[in-house]
Amino acid sequence: MTTPSAAVGASTALIARQAIVNSEKSVIGYELFNRSRAPAEHTAASDVLLVFTAMTHAGTEDIMGDKLLFVNCTHESLAGGHLELLDPSKIVLEIQDLGHSASAEAHLRLPMLETLKQRGFKLSFGHFVLDSVYAGWLALANYIKLDLTVLPRDQWLVLIQYAQKHSTAQLIATKMETVEQFELLQQMGVKLFQGFWFARPSVFEAKILAPRQTSLVELITLLRRQASTDELEEVLKKDAGLAFNLLRLINSASFGMQREVTSFRHAVLIMGLKKLFRWAALLLAATKYANTPPSLGQTAVVRGRLMELLAEEFLSEEEADMAFVTGIFSLLDLMLSIPTADALQLIHAPEPIRQALLHQVGPLADLLTLAKACENNNDSVFDEAAEKLGLTNQQINWAHLRALAWSDQVNG
Repeated sequence: MTTPSAAVGASTALIARQAIVNSEKSVIGYELFNRSRAPAEHTAASDVLLVFTAMTHAGTEDIMGDKLLFVNCTHESLAGGHLELLDPSKIVLEIQDLGHSASAEAHLRLPMLETLKQRGFKLSFGHFVLDSVYAGWLALANYIKLDLTVLPRDQWLVLIQYAQKHSTAQLIATKMETVEQFELLQQMGVKLFQGFWFARPSVFEAKILAPRQTSLVELITLLRRQASTDELEEVLKKDAGLAFNLLRLINSASFGMQREVTSFRHAVLIMGLKKLFRWAALLLAATKYANTPPSLGQTAVVRGRLMELLAEEFLSEEEADMAFVTGIFSLLDLMLSIPTADALQLIHAPEPIRQALLHQVGPLADLLTLAKACENNNDSVFDEAAEKLGLTNQQINWAHLRALAWSDQVNG
């Protein structure tokens, strides 16, 4: 089998990020904006996909970072399962006002906001929350934003003093454009700022490596019937896009569970069925329009399975699992169009895998060399690698046939 050069397709979105700074102009957080949609198209679904795409972005730019992330939310999206995939300590939910229905609905919406607060999310409101109809909300506020483009200057001090007296929220002056505004608001007691005077939004082309739609549907079906870990692992291992996205999520700072994952079984156990189902459904929505040529992912899957089968001949079970991961991710540079070192940073790969892929060191590297020789029909490299690993031609050829047959079960 010859390794194809075309990159695996991806779903993309334009995401803007604007800094929120303190009085010393140090960044304390970022607000995210969806630049792929017009403001009028801001919906619960777009809220969810914005956060999910930023979390699983397959690129060298770190959109989420290690600062607080301010995320705009419709009231409908506050009940979304996507929030279960986030680390609450890193997320600030920007809550919208209720407009003319505030007097009737503010009290009805309060239990949801209280639940989010109890789960550890921080809540941010516009200056509307200082209106008496939102009194129940005001007690929950971690941040209150003062929009300088709509608030008359002669009201600034009154609102600031009222907020300081009746809440424990930190105040953020937004849409700030001049040093005069900065100095005046500092004198009034505001300590956080956002606006063009500090930083214009940075725009990122966020990319999600797209798995096959059939693999996602199969995974979702298995999760619906609460299939065994073995069945779930089998699906994940047969799709390079699925495999990468799962490890990318687990190692996202916003997920809050950074740890070394050595197998997809381990990943399934970490996530649990409920979170896996949420993740798979969101991934299906985020990538449903992507055009994904299967050839490169197919090569990666066969390579990983071949290396795993050969590793079982002389390595431990854990090392065989890492052999599979090494093989399936050995083509990440082509799949993502970024250097291998950067790709491995996204998934927090264990050190033996990093040594094999970046420095060609260790038995995993030798197995990878052998697998590539099988694909390219390179007899001299094949013979040298086989001798080094102590494997016979019969063992290797049989493993290769099994790997091809295993992959064809899902790709045929």
